[in-house]
Amino acid sequence: MTDLSITPRNLIAADRVNGTDVYNLQGDKLGTVADIMIDKVSGRAIYAVMSFGGFLGIGEKHHPLPWSTLKYDERQGGYVVALDKKGLEGAPTFDDSETFSWTPDYGRQVDKYYNAPSHW
Repeated sequence: MTDLSITPRNLIAADRVNGTDVYNLQGDKLGTVADIMIDKVSGRAIYAVMSFGGFLGIGEKHHPLPWSTLKYDERQGGYVVALDKKGLEGAPTFDDSETFSWTPDYGRQVDKYYNAPSHW
């Protein structure tokens, strides 16, 4: 069955999503999309990995956000999430200096933190 709600206007190449700003509901910039985690079987975006903080890439943290928590705002030209900088302090995170491996337990932790449906 064809999904008639998908139009060319709704589609975007993944490389154009990377670097897109992420804002909170108040319009404050929280970070930028650094990567997208896509389900291999369904082909759907499951997580956006947002980079936050640091300077010139040093000390930058990465926060996986369930894709379902992001809403695209054409006026801002970026994604909006119901989260503030304080909420990021306790959020699941990783940085480039550590060896990181995505596991089902980590995915469940991310989903639980954001009260998002789990894909695990």
